[in-house]
Amino acid sequence: MAKQKILIVAVIAVLIAAAAALYYFYLKPAPLEERAGSAVEEPAAAEDIQQDEGVPPIQVELNESDDLVRKLVKELSSNPEMARWLLSDHLIRRFVSAVDLIANGESPRNPADFIALKGNFQVSGDDGKVFINPKSYSRYDALADIFLSMDTEGFVTLYKQLRLPIQQAYKELGYPSEDFNRTFRKAINELLKAPVIEDRVYLDRDVLTYTMTDSHLESLTPAQKHLLRMGPENVRNIQTKLREIGESLGFIDPESTQISN
Repeated sequence: MAKQKILIVAVIAVLIAAAAALYYFYLKPAPLEERAGSAVEEPAAAEDIQQDEGVPPIQVELNESDDLVRKLVKELSSNPEMARWLLSDHLIRRFVSAVDLIANGESPRNPADFIALKGNFQVSGDDGKVFINPKSYSRYDALADIFLSMDTEGFVTLYKQLRLPIQQAYKELGYPSEDFNRTFRKAINELLKAPVIEDRVYLDRDVLTYTMTDSHLESLTPAQKHLLRMGPENVRNIQTKLREIGESLGFIDPESTQISN
C-alpha cells in the first residue's frame, strides 16, 4: 500500500511538472521589449494505452483527485515551487488541457496560469543587429531541471496508471471517443521537430513583437519557436527526455529520431 501511495504521488507530481514545462515552450505574450515569434501532421495512432492490461489503472475519481494530490505530494516533496503549484485546482484537468492545446498549436496559458518566470526576456545589439541575449536562457533552467529529473520508465508506468482520470478529463474537453494518448504523442512530435540553435538568433522588430530574421526559424510553429527560446542546452536536454518518453510509450522507433507513423 505504501508503494502504491508513493506511486500515485509521483505520477501526479510528474504530470504537473510536465504540463509546466510544456507551457513554457509556448510562453504567454510578453511586452514589446520582451517578445520574439502549421500544425504538424498527426501521426497514426499507436497501440492504445487505454487498453494496456499490463498496468492496472488507479481507481480515483477525477472530481475527487485534487485533495488527494495536494495531501500526498506535500508528504513526498518539500519543494516550495511544487507546493505553490498545488494550490491550484483541477490539477489533472490542467495537465490534459495544456497538452491538448500544445498538440493543436495553441498556447496553454489558461490551464498553466499558476506558473510565472523570473526575470525578463532580453535582447542585445551588435552592428545594428538585434539578437536574443543568452542570459535569457537561464530563466528556464530551473523549469527544465524539474522536467529532466523525471525517471522516464517511472513516468511511463504512472502515466498509464492514471489513464482513467486523464481520459475522463479529455472527454470533458469535447473528445468523447478519442484517445488522449494520441494527443500526447502529437504534442511530443511537435516539440521534437524544433531545431537546436547554437549560434545567435537574430531578430527583426515588428509592430508589436520581434520576429526571427532567419526565414526558416520564423516559419517554425509557435511551440517550436518558444522551445528554441529556452536556449540550445535546455532544448537539447528536454528533447532527449521527450525521446526517452516517446520510445518507452512506443511512439518512437529507438533507431530513429522521429515519431513512428
